[in-house]
Amino acid sequence: MTHPINLDELARRENEQTEWKENVADIDDVVATLSAFANDLQNLGGGYVVCGVAETKDEHGFPSLVRVGLTASRLREVEGVVMTRCRERVSPPITPLVEQLPTEDPQRRILVFVQPATGTAHTFSRRSDGAKHYVRVSHSTIEARNGILRELLVRKGALEPWDRRPCNGATEADLDLIALRDALQRMGAFSAEQGLQPYLSPDYSLSAFVPPLLAAEPLTGVLRPRNFAILLFGRNTQRFIPGAVTFFSIYPGADRSDPHSERHELDGNLLEQARRLQELLDIQSYTAFDKTDPTSPNVIKYPKRALYEAMGNALAHRDYEVPDPTRLTVFSDRIEIASPGPLPTGVELDALRKGEAPPKWRNQALAWFFSRLQLAQADGQGIPTILRSMRVEGNPPPVFEADQLRVVCTLPAHPRHAALQDLRSAEQALALGELERARAQVEGVLKNDPLNFRAIQLFAEVHQARRDSAAVAAWVRQHMDRIGALPSQVLVQLAEALGTDEADRPLVVDLLARAARGRLEERELRRIVVAMSKARDDEGALALIERQLLEHPEWHNNPSLLQLRGDSQIGLAKRCREMATKPEVARATKARAWREFHSYLDLAERDLRTALALTVDQYLSEQIRRNLDYLEQLRRDNQPWEKRPGRRRQG
Repeated sequence: MTHPINLDELARRENEQTEWKENVADIDDVVATLSAFANDLQNLGGGYVVCGVAETKDEHGFPSLVRVGLTASRLREVEGVVMTRCRERVSPPITPLVEQLPTEDPQRRILVFVQPATGTAHTFSRRSDGAKHYVRVSHSTIEARNGILRELLVRKGALEPWDRRPCNGATEADLDLIALRDALQRMGAFSAEQGLQPYLSPDYSLSAFVPPLLAAEPLTGVLRPRNFAILLFGRNTQRFIPGAVTFFSIYPGADRSDPHSERHELDGNLLEQARRLQELLDIQSYTAFDKTDPTSPNVIKYPKRALYEAMGNALAHRDYEVPDPTRLTVFSDRIEIASPGPLPTGVELDALRKGEAPPKWRNQALAWFFSRLQLAQADGQGIPTILRSMRVEGNPPPVFEADQLRVVCTLPAHPRHAALQDLRSAEQALALGELERARAQVEGVLKNDPLNFRAIQLFAEVHQARRDSAAVAAWVRQHMDRIGALPSQVLVQLAEALGTDEADRPLVVDLLARAARGRLEERELRRIVVAMSKARDDEGALALIERQLLEHPEWHNNPSLLQLRGDSQIGLAKRCREMATKPEVARATKARAWREFHSYLDLAERDLRTALALTVDQYLSEQIRRNLDYLEQLRRDNQPWEKRPGRRRQG
């Protein structure tokens, strides 16, 4: 060897690189460790097995070596058996370098095996076991299993990274091309002239860091979407990747003991989940107005940047081969974000907590898209961004925990948010029917924190139970300049609490118009349309449905939406009837109104009959039949004046 081995220098190195064997009781242990050094999971370059040396500690706690050595016969025996087993029972075989070092006893020597790292994943067969992969973790040699084994195989090129592998059973038809187009447009990568076809080629990739979205099977040539493509753009992602779901739970108290919890189970592709999670997290990231502190009256409970980054990290860097869901859990004083799977190999928890961990991709292609779509920071910036955002807003620092099952990021709430306890008390009072106590507690919170989303929702609930829409209307008018910051579900709840009072109708229409902005989920759309119809804004309801159907072509045969569109058309027909029956209206206007009346009824009948044929919901079927009966009654009772039976045209 070029450089002689210095045992004292080895003793000062990391334990991952050196194994000390005093008596070599089990030669299989030596060979297993040599194969682990060849596998080199920690990327340290290999390692040493030193036979005939015991490692102890001196009186100060520093490493100390006892050089006992091996006899000549024992040394030859150990060397011969180790080299034989490295050839015959390690696959592919390895050939460690061997060196002998002297001891103070001339009849004994130290035997050192030096095993450099290789580019292959090696297995070793012990006498009683089958072939297994071994790796070095800290100062121990262990069998590589589950995630560690997958990472070893990926590192050695024996297995493609999971997110890059073709998704078994999936085809190009399982991709949502509208979701793909939207993502490409957001990234500035879509060309209307080229369309989507180039991106569906197995030879086209968006970046050197991202493989093509689809891969051709070697034998059949069938195009299969890769796992990351199904995660991001799949029509039915959970069919192929069952663990790709997110549970968002809300507990009123500081633990899970309270029975009155709320849970959202989010499926769909990851981009849909991320959008919905951002909306749910926005509700938690509200600003408190603390009049007791004139120097800093506005306090955010959780910085949005920290919430978004922690959520993006959990979705992009989790282990999707584990079927467990990603979990975001909201408590009264913190939010916990749990990501299935351990930390990637090479990332130390202490370094992660300090924001000093090196960039490490578990799902490189997925992380690349999240970064380009601004759902996560660039390489290595996620944790520092969380730490900085929490510090700037005055929140306690985040807490990171990790084991072999999951990584948990806990974001503590700002200390001033004790108002949550008052809201919990108000919820209990409302449940007990103590409406005045609930009103006083909720309005007490809103006095200092006017845009506390949960408080506004409780405020609407309380006054709806009290049948006091005037109080809701007064509050909405007072805060109209800031009402746009509220999420759509809060705006709808305020509109519902206002009721059907004609004086409040402009407020209701305005609230619902604000709630209807952007891309909506189906249940959100249904709730807003129903509220618009109650407010007699059928024109707005119909326009909203049409706009959302353009964005969601898959909803065109949704019986619930067809029923709602039919109801809106009936409402517009009734408005035309009102116009046609006004005595002061010109004859030509009346005729036009009657034509529109029948046109709307024809459109409504078509939608309602289609919905009736599609639905399997008995309640919805009964509702559609009632609407059809009402439609026919409108036709019979509202024939144009000149066409009614017994009428003669006047000359």
